[in-house]
Amino acid sequence: MTDEERNAGRDDFRALLEFLKDTPNKLANLTDGLADDEIRLKNSAAEFSALENICHLRDLELLGYTERIRRILAEADPALADFDGARLAAESSYDTEQPGVVLQAFQNARIENIKLLQALTGVELERQGTLAGVGKITLKRLAKLMREHDEGHLEELRVLLL
Repeated sequence: MTDEERNAGRDDFRALLEFLKDTPNKLANLTDGLADDEIRLKNSAAEFSALENICHLRDLELLGYTERIRRILAEADPALADFDGARLAAESSYDTEQPGVVLQAFQNARIENIKLLQALTGVELERQGTLAGVGKITLKRLAKLMREHDEGHLEELRVLLL
């Protein structure tokens, strides 16, 4: 790999982390000014409300991504469980939570994960785990999966809040 390719890869990863870091701000912008009943509104029983989307992202960050990152760094090829967000949502009282508190908790957890990922070397970013339902992933690939997941929920919110 040439120095130019290595630098382009580092720039791509920095841009990826910037996207991840900005997701809480995008959520805040999408939900800013919503009345309490609007942020809790569901189009159907099968869909999340805006608040439930934010709660889900917070829980996945704390219980899914944080654990996965730490285990991949600490263990040799750990087996990483899938995150059953639908089950957790069904067992939780997301509708009773305060949107600002949830968003802040998500932002705090995301910032900590970004700081950790930013500090890693190229070799550390290639450390692997085996994610249920996905297979072998590196920390770099995990960050890409985080972005894909964020994009899906941001789009879901845009449609919900039209």
